[in-house]
Amino acid sequence: MTVMDAGTDTETRDAPTAREQCGADNAPHPRPDGQDMYTISEVSAISGLSAHTLRWYERIGLMPHVDRTHTGQRRFTNRDLDWLNLVGKLRLTGMPVAGMVRYAELVRQGAQTFGERKALLETTREDVLRRIDELHDTLAVLNHKIDVYSQPARTP
Repeated sequence: MTVMDAGTDTETRDAPTAREQCGADNAPHPRPDGQDMYTISEVSAISGLSAHTLRWYERIGLMPHVDRTHTGQRRFTNRDLDWLNLVGKLRLTGMPVAGMVRYAELVRQGAQTFGERKALLETTREDVLRRIDELHDTLAVLNHKIDVYSQPARTP
């Protein structure tokens, strides 16, 4: 699927919720030591993402090729888990899914895309820094209001 397909009715209907995408409903578990092959349910437990979200990531091209057993069962590796960790961080930046899919496409194309990847990440960093500034301003307003309400009541 191309990035432009991400907004179609089919993809929207199949898309996991924002909470599922970020793994907000399930706290991730640590990886088992010495293991490098995982089932989708194990990756779900480790990452906090639902199996539905993992399948969706693969379907839209956000996950690199996932190996399968001779019976068709997905087999994830530590490298896949590292990728999912990066995707989770990109989600936290507010990067749209289409941007993450574009980044994944660039990674698959190889080293010749370093410049384009860097530019995409620099743009994302600028967005994050702008949001941090907005949050600092918002925090200052909240702190001021809390201070006002912490003062003894004044009579008119």
